[in-house]
Amino acid sequence: MKVMVIGGGGREHALAWAAARSPAVETVYVAPGNAGTAREGGKVRNVDPGEGFDSLADFADAEHLALTIVGPEAPLVAGIRDHFDARGLPCFGPSGAAARLEGSKAFAKSFMARHQIPTAASEMFDEGEADAAEAYIRDHALPVVVKADGLAAGKGVVVAQSRGEAVAAMREMLTGGRFGDAGRRVVVEDFLVGEEASFTCICDGERALPLATSQDHKPRDDGDRGPNTGGMGAYSPAPVVNPEIHARIMREVIEPLMFGMAVEGAPYQGFLYVGLMIGNDGSVRVVEFNCRFGDPEAQPVLLRLRGDLVDVCRQALSGELDEAALEWDPRTALGVVLATKDYPAAYPTGAVIEGLEQEQPDTKVLHAGTAESDGAVVTAGGRVLCVVGMGGTVADAQRKAYGRVAGIRWPGMFCRQDIGHRALRRETASARIAAGSAKA
Repeated sequence: MKVMVIGGGGREHALAWAAARSPAVETVYVAPGNAGTAREGGKVRNVDPGEGFDSLADFADAEHLALTIVGPEAPLVAGIRDHFDARGLPCFGPSGAAARLEGSKAFAKSFMARHQIPTAASEMFDEGEADAAEAYIRDHALPVVVKADGLAAGKGVVVAQSRGEAVAAMREMLTGGRFGDAGRRVVVEDFLVGEEASFTCICDGERALPLATSQDHKPRDDGDRGPNTGGMGAYSPAPVVNPEIHARIMREVIEPLMFGMAVEGAPYQGFLYVGLMIGNDGSVRVVEFNCRFGDPEAQPVLLRLRGDLVDVCRQALSGELDEAALEWDPRTALGVVLATKDYPAAYPTGAVIEGLEQEQPDTKVLHAGTAESDGAVVTAGGRVLCVVGMGGTVADAQRKAYGRVAGIRWPGMFCRQDIGHRALRRETASARIAAGSAKA
């Protein structure tokens, strides 16, 4: 069979790599892909069917594709699944109505309130309510979180340490046009304390099959400092999600979500990503919903996958997830994002990337913002690569990832040096406890 992955980032490179491992798949088209998918070889091929849903659907129809997997959120929120459904073409991703969970933070907050899904307390304000929003912020405890309602490429969230910073961020969104239509409504919410975790499921409209857990690193700089980004690295599994917390997430978040979307007429099929805050008391609260796989979480999670991704996605489209199962590599996978100078603000592009040809065991370089120019791979985005290392421990996976990072370079390249720091502290503490018990 032939399948297509729509998108051109690191998540899509990982999805294409995973899809190509299916024994039943002969070709994986990536539209439009990047320099990494162009050089992946084997079953993976870049393709440019043209812009718009019609062009993508025409290609899927002409090639008799068994499945199209949509990577990014924008086409899902815009209704690409509905477009493919109308033409009888199998497309893995939620409908436009279901994708509102990511497309509108105000909708997601209202939905969670209706179905008693735990999240931060919040208020919503529209374009003409900037003064009311400012009054609310002035009385709010710090830190306070200001979010653009719509899609903002992972950059529409400000965790403000002062009320002045929060008011400025709110006004930039509501009246300054910082995020265009996406910022014409804002959500102001409480700052949640705890440890974040990423929880991803494959959903068939009634059931949800949880994938391996992971943890993202949103702030740009070491020590979780600096501006918010789309993600500077991730690792899987996330040890904060122990079996008890996993069961609680399913019971308090995933099951009521699946039920709620179905009863509201928008049954959820596709990847569902839930960003969670795990409290010190074991409580779980939703930070955000995404209507697709996370990025950079997809890179380490999919490298651990031992099952057949395409087969499970097709089972989900047929409403047969009760028969599905996935296996996972027991090792840790840790991914380090290599970004270009000034990200997430305006950044230069076109720099030649060196060192990509130096393979190392138990590592994989997945491309995000790259392109080909005169036979070379060049930077074409803010987040450029994700280098994943696999190891029997977090420390081992981290060592392998950063060992591969050390051989890659371009002018202005930077990355965080502490990806996995929370899990590494846990691992070190557990080792000390075990050593003490052995001596006793």
